[in-house]
Amino acid sequence: MSSNQLTVRDVVIQVLRDLGVKTVFGNPGSTELAFLGDWPEDFEYVLGLQEASAVGMADGMARATGRPTFVNVHSAAGLGNSLGNLFTAYKNQVPMVVMAGQQGRSLLSSEAYLAADDAASFPKPYVKWSVEPATAQDVPAALARCFEIAMQPPYGPTFISVPNDDWDKPCDPVKVVDAIGFGPARKNGLERVAEALSKAKRPALVVGTEIDIFDAYDNAVTLAERTGATAYVAPVVAAAAFPEDHPQFGGFLPAIPENLSKMLERHDLVVVAGAPVFTFHVEGEAAVLTNPDIKVMQLTSDPNAAARAKADLSLVGELNESLEKLIELLPEKPAADVAKPFAIERSTPEKGDGKPSAAYVLSRLSELMPKDAILVEEAPSHRPALQKNLPVTQKGGFYTMSSGGLGYGLPASVGIGLAQDERKVVAVIGDGSMQYSIQALWTAAQHGLPLTIIVLNNSGYGALKAFSDIMGTSNTPGMDLPEIDITQIALGYGCHASKVDNVDELDEALSAALNDPRPHVIDVIVDPNQGNVY
Repeated sequence: MSSNQLTVRDVVIQVLRDLGVKTVFGNPGSTELAFLGDWPEDFEYVLGLQEASAVGMADGMARATGRPTFVNVHSAAGLGNSLGNLFTAYKNQVPMVVMAGQQGRSLLSSEAYLAADDAASFPKPYVKWSVEPATAQDVPAALARCFEIAMQPPYGPTFISVPNDDWDKPCDPVKVVDAIGFGPARKNGLERVAEALSKAKRPALVVGTEIDIFDAYDNAVTLAERTGATAYVAPVVAAAAFPEDHPQFGGFLPAIPENLSKMLERHDLVVVAGAPVFTFHVEGEAAVLTNPDIKVMQLTSDPNAAARAKADLSLVGELNESLEKLIELLPEKPAADVAKPFAIERSTPEKGDGKPSAAYVLSRLSELMPKDAILVEEAPSHRPALQKNLPVTQKGGFYTMSSGGLGYGLPASVGIGLAQDERKVVAVIGDGSMQYSIQALWTAAQHGLPLTIIVLNNSGYGALKAFSDIMGTSNTPGMDLPEIDITQIALGYGCHASKVDNVDELDEALSAALNDPRPHVIDVIVDPNQGNVY
């Protein structure tokens, strides 16, 4: 090979540059060294101490920037470590490319140490595309294709396995395709939705995660205001989709069919924008979907969500453009003719004595944190308390996961913090959730992120206890988590840390943590007898 001949690694690095991807998340191993050696100065490598943390951080950065991210994991073992958060990335519709090292091609037939048998099948079905290229020369083009597919709606992760002896092979340059997305839903379908909205007496607008993904927040507000619709957040939505202090905000729909139907039964039209129809957690009868007096219509960018929707009409198109076109089709109405929404009612929780309630902690956090802060949540026991006492009022102001898998919130908050330095990032995490990807604290400390992490510590899996009541089970083992010293763990990873077990200490501790230029963990011991799932 001549000195001017490009290698597979040279071409891959150029592909990443052409795509604007210069941050690589990962945890290195022997099968990745040939790729990582002589690391280019214009790239940043973000080290996660475990692959689930690396994928969670990449997820957070992708969601904060709207751009795809790149993760390098160590062989089949590292990919296995990452699968929980890879599943979450798939459910969150996050554009991400995961690359795993593989043993050399000459060793693959002998099931060598660290080799993956049928590597491309390992992450399926929770990747949009998965490949181990047939030859070394195919690697750069396959990687470019991974990025192109990850950014086609519905967004999602893709996977590539690369044998470690491919990197120094000769390779020709690869041209990166500038893939263009699709447009709005068909006009005749949007005209049907506009007509239904113009005739509805009590319309509801149900918004979902796609509102954030496709930057449709402002148009969702405009649509609600133009029609007088009550705006609800769909079950298990993973991002801010509507300002929760808006007078037309009606609350959060639960993932229980009967309870959801009860909230929507007072409407004659339900327009679901950017969410499935609907995501449920338990079995039951969703009467709203069979009631002949209630029409259900859906706008989505996800053909799969449209195909399974139990709706009178489901339209597929780029969500923000679809909403823009829909608004243009709506007739102007005098204020007196616009439907009157069913607004949510809020109340302030009592301070009480001794251990604070989670509701009170969240109400004080709402008062003390910056109004433009980004909130990351993984506290299932206290989600209803958060929704009631810590309203998210700004676009891009909230992230959680749609998968139900724990271990996402902490690394995601680190990734969001790495993506921007203009808005404060605050993570609210349960003590059980905290343990799944706690290694991300080290990365936050190494990068000196001004990240505030509030642990709502009820010494157990409170959400599971509450869900046991829903399921009618009792005497279930494995619910309690005694004697975990979260402050000492945080200090050991290089973060600042404090503990609050009395309500009178709360405001001072929150203020100190929110103003700390370093990552700061507050372990707040909350009343374990409070909390619910829905």
